[in-house]
Amino acid sequence: MKYFEKNAETLGSSILGMYSLFTGGALQHCAVGSLGIMPYITATIIIQLMTAVVPQLSKLAREEGGRAKLIQYGRCLTVVLCLGHGTLMALTWEHPEKLPKFTGTLVLEENLWWYRIQTVLILTTGTLLLMWLGEQITERGIGNGVSLVITIGIVADLPSAVQAAYVMFTPHAGAERQFNLFHGVALVFLLLAVVAGVVAVTQAQRKIPVQYAQRMVGRKVYAGQSSFMPLRVNYAGVMPIIFASAILMFPSKICYLLSNLKSMKFFADIGRQLEQWHLVYYVLYSMMILFFSYFWVATQFNEIQIADDLKKHGGYIPGVRPGQQTSDYLHRAMSRITLAGAIFLTVIAIVPSLLGQVFLIPQAVTRFFGGTSILITVGVLLDTMRQMESHLLMRHYDGFLKKGRLRGRF
Repeated sequence: MKYFEKNAETLGSSILGMYSLFTGGALQHCAVGSLGIMPYITATIIIQLMTAVVPQLSKLAREEGGRAKLIQYGRCLTVVLCLGHGTLMALTWEHPEKLPKFTGTLVLEENLWWYRIQTVLILTTGTLLLMWLGEQITERGIGNGVSLVITIGIVADLPSAVQAAYVMFTPHAGAERQFNLFHGVALVFLLLAVVAGVVAVTQAQRKIPVQYAQRMVGRKVYAGQSSFMPLRVNYAGVMPIIFASAILMFPSKICYLLSNLKSMKFFADIGRQLEQWHLVYYVLYSMMILFFSYFWVATQFNEIQIADDLKKHGGYIPGVRPGQQTSDYLHRAMSRITLAGAIFLTVIAIVPSLLGQVFLIPQAVTRFFGGTSILITVGVLLDTMRQMESHLLMRHYDGFLKKGRLRGRF
């Protein structure tokens, strides 16, 4: 804890500061949940990637009960990743003299192996507890439990972010204020613009017209009707940001560990470039957001099945033949709107951080009020509100509803 307190400013732009943000400050307080939920997110990414390329897993996903088995595989992989990441963390803090600006001893030689085993088991147990809690929220509650756990971890950092924002406009002893009222108004407008943009793109959708022909079922004749198929512009939601952040948290830490163990400056230089606020990090971050936006759509949006369902129920898109042409039409439409949504996600996630770096805004403020944190928080809250609205409508309860919509929604 003292190490984080003494180096708060420098760690804010490092991988440790970013990781601590997603754990709700658990890392810097040496809490049980220092690993956070990210190993589970990484395991989920690996399983989904393998499902797309391994025929056996792809076949298993289409079978009855196959999804449950894939989830079980993800849990087992999470344990493996926690053991590996926990071991790396234990070895890192075992040699504190290799950390910058750190003096003192953390581990005694006579308790070395007990320290290693205890640390790894405690860190693994903390992550598994968060994983179980997220799954319970998903199964028994409202919203995506894992996303809610990440959001709660981000919101937990609100007091320190507000305090850092207040210090920005307070004159220090023997120094003038770096920011004035104009800067404060500009920051508020930028924050409102980011939130409004996230809400607008998250709610935006393209309506594909669908016509149902007249059909007869038994002795009943159903008249033809017109409807539409909503295709969300940001179909992947906040998941590309979470996936990209989860993956980019590991390479820098691994490179620093290899540099300390092998005494090779080459790995230290690579790890430094992979930290936040560096060009290589932003380029990789942007590319991974674009990739995971399309990857999520490719794995979750099945245009072939949708086209077959429309054909079975006598539905068709005007001007498009049922079957393969309908599938191709949906694929082209989804690819175009996904590109727009992915570019917006990239801009929102990177531009506020770049502005903070240019104008020398404290790291605690840019980490919390930056694009990534706001994007995850607003996206998850919107998804939770949408599911709450669905539950209320299903139970015909309109205590919080006004003409079928939550108040304040547009």
